Amino acid sequence: TGAVEAAVSARRGVRRVAVSLLQNRARVVFDPALVKVEDIIEAIEDAGFDAEILPDSAVPQPKSQKTLSAQFRIGGMTCANCVNSVEGILKKQPGIKGAVVALATSLGEVEYDPSTISKDEIVQAIEDAGFEAAFLQSSEQDKILLGLTGIHTERDADILHDILKKMNGLREFAVNTTLSEVEIVFDPEAVGLRSIVDTIEMGSNGRFKAHVQNPYSRGASNDAHEASKMLHLLCSSLFLSIPVFFIRMICPSIPFISTLLLRHCGPFHMGDLVNWILVSIVQFVIGKRFYIAAYRALRHGSTNMDVLVVLGTTASYVYSVCALLYGAFTGFQPPIYFETSAMIITFVLFGKYLEVLAKGKTSDAIKKLVELVPATAILLLKDKEGKYVGEREIDALLVQPGDVLKVLPGSKVPSDGVVVWGTSHINESMITGESAPMPKEVSSVVIGGTINLQGILHIQATKVGSGTVLSQIISLVETAQMSKAPIQKFADYVASIFVPIVITLSILTFSVWFLCGSFGAYPHSWFDGTSNCFVFSLMFSISVVVIACPCALGLATPTAVMVATGIGANHGVLVKGGDALERAQNVNYVIFDKTGTLTQGKAVVTTAKVFSGMDLGDFLTLVASAEASSEHPLAKAVLEYAFHFHFFGKLPSSKDGIEQRKEQILSQWLLEAEDFSAVPGKGVQCLINDKKVLIGNRALMNENGVTVPPEAESFLVDLELNAKTGILVAYDSSFVGLMGIADPLKREAAVVVEGLKKMGIHPVMLTGDNWRTAQAVAKEVCICLLLNSHPFVDSYHLRCITVFIGLLLFVRLALRT
Repeated sequence: TGAVEAAVSARRGVRRVAVSLLQNRARVVFDPALVKVEDIIEAIEDAGFDAEILPDSAVPQPKSQKTLSAQFRIGGMTCANCVNSVEGILKKQPGIKGAVVALATSLGEVEYDPSTISKDEIVQAIEDAGFEAAFLQSSEQDKILLGLTGIHTERDADILHDILKKMNGLREFAVNTTLSEVEIVFDPEAVGLRSIVDTIEMGSNGRFKAHVQNPYSRGASNDAHEASKMLHLLCSSLFLSIPVFFIRMICPSIPFISTLLLRHCGPFHMGDLVNWILVSIVQFVIGKRFYIAAYRALRHGSTNMDVLVVLGTTASYVYSVCALLYGAFTGFQPPIYFETSAMIITFVLFGKYLEVLAKGKTSDAIKKLVELVPATAILLLKDKEGKYVGEREIDALLVQPGDVLKVLPGSKVPSDGVVVWGTSHINESMITGESAPMPKEVSSVVIGGTINLQGILHIQATKVGSGTVLSQIISLVETAQMSKAPIQKFADYVASIFVPIVITLSILTFSVWFLCGSFGAYPHSWFDGTSNCFVFSLMFSISVVVIACPCALGLATPTAVMVATGIGANHGVLVKGGDALERAQNVNYVIFDKTGTLTQGKAVVTTAKVFSGMDLGDFLTLVASAEASSEHPLAKAVLEYAFHFHFFGKLPSSKDGIEQRKEQILSQWLLEAEDFSAVPGKGVQCLINDKKVLIGNRALMNENGVTVPPEAESFLVDLELNAKTGILVAYDSSFVGLMGIADPLKREAAVVVEGLKKMGIHPVMLTGDNWRTAQAVAKEVCICLLLNSHPFVDSYHLRCITVFIGLLLFVRLALRT
């Protein structure tokens, strides 16, 4: 059984294996995208056993029961009623397991069974409901959308068609010359994505270039296009509405223009005729989108703001046309309010434009997370014997599992993987929140998007695409942004009954004002002589309709959730949706890590003191020479301090000149260190001038029989009480001196802690630093320190106690909730 389990487990894609000796059976859980049943049988037979598939109703059939999650961009939604309408229609479709629609991003996430319903049928269902829909991406791995450059004519499209037709593993493809895109369905077991891109380029002799379309870039492009379209409508409406407003409000006060506008053109005044023409363009050409949206909403038995806009502006427009015709044929000139409908449409378009801009900005957090991944990666090329023969720069989205990539100092890691060559330190603060760089060597795991600080690394990619840690974080943030907070459900309910209530109130307003006017409840001096109580009441009724906007109800909560989760993600705080945000008001305790959270996370040497006859400059040169071979962050701080002590004011002013001069000085100034070795958790040791140098903590000194004098011990205690870490230095078995290194507090740390206290929240600090330093930091920011009577607790016990306290706080919060 052990041999069978080992043989099957070694296959890539196998999740779990359980072999029963008594039943002569093996149960295997595997990913069908990575390994086939035939491969598992082959692995068992290679181990020396016979195997066959048993019919088992408990084993799910992946193809028939596979569920995909897909994203769709949905256009034409204006309020929460539209969201409810789309979700309701999708959930009624056979094969759809769930659907969540976000108004703020115009995105819908649908979970469906591809064997029952296709993405095209989902798009068709959304469009039948009166909205625009486009497929963005899905969890299915064998479809890809490639952007193309160099495709200009139908002849180019035919050449590309011939290239793709000859490729093995392509099931189908569709070339869109208008958008310069090609959608490809391929077998990932037979052909890789990078092979497809390379074949397109080589088959066209470099004429065509293909690149993977980033769905987030496409979303940003759509947002920009929508904003541009709305701005064009707004400017057009404003251009036509301003003359209408001037003719109505300003021109009557200018004698020459007033006389011109009062001239007759047939039965109409010149000014009224111009107004009618301009407003008709605004009402039915520019305002056509409101009529279309209102019709779609009413056709499906729902109402939205477009219905209110159409009701208000149409009432004003129709009344004005009727009044104009009535005056033309009777000679009596009732008041005309063409400018009302034109200005209402202009102001609503202005609001829509601001809304589109706001929606675009809410997705900035996702865009920033996506930008953490480098655009390109350096792929190391192998020959048939497995030797590295060169390197090539490729699109980071084309990295495949098993690729060996070269990561240069200062560059980002392209994908999750394992170090196969080299040593370095990597800044993983974007994932872990820990500001101290993490050492990496052969077999160390690295995370895509993190920053390589020093040495060159060769890493083997293990996870790419949606399987990487960063992709999962992005997915988590997206899920959080699309989740509905409990308060939003109430807002959606209010929005669903909002429009009917507003229309009812508008009718009631008109009725009350008209009846009061008819019975003389208010003086006729309230309106001019050419008007009457019907027109007077109608204006109040229109006002009620047009100032009521249900969009705010539907947009406020999801926008707040998106902005909050987005800002949190950019600062390393992942919030699992609106529900978590809403429950955050019940938080009683906030637990801070010290290094990098309350402090800046950057070591700085503050003190250097010699306790022997050695000169301070020689002491710093000695320490810097030993630490120059170390990659520890504290070593950098020591080297920087010693360099500035010796050469401050002696360097060129330009930045490039400083770096060049610094490298030259370091090679000449530092002493030669031999037999350098780092002692984990204690310090470093080496030989300089054939004499042993020790730099580290008390433990390192005690192990090597170095006695620390009382005055040095007293000075060290003072450093620790002032939130500084002491580094002891010994040369030739004699104690020489020490250095104090501090991690300065962030300027806002004390303000944040004080702010939390005023909110009734108890801030707590946890740290693995020594007791005196921790106590000093806690005192400086006035924060509670948990282990107040146990200075002997080591880092392992600290972690255990931290987990235990966290569980207690979680249980308490759960009980309170």
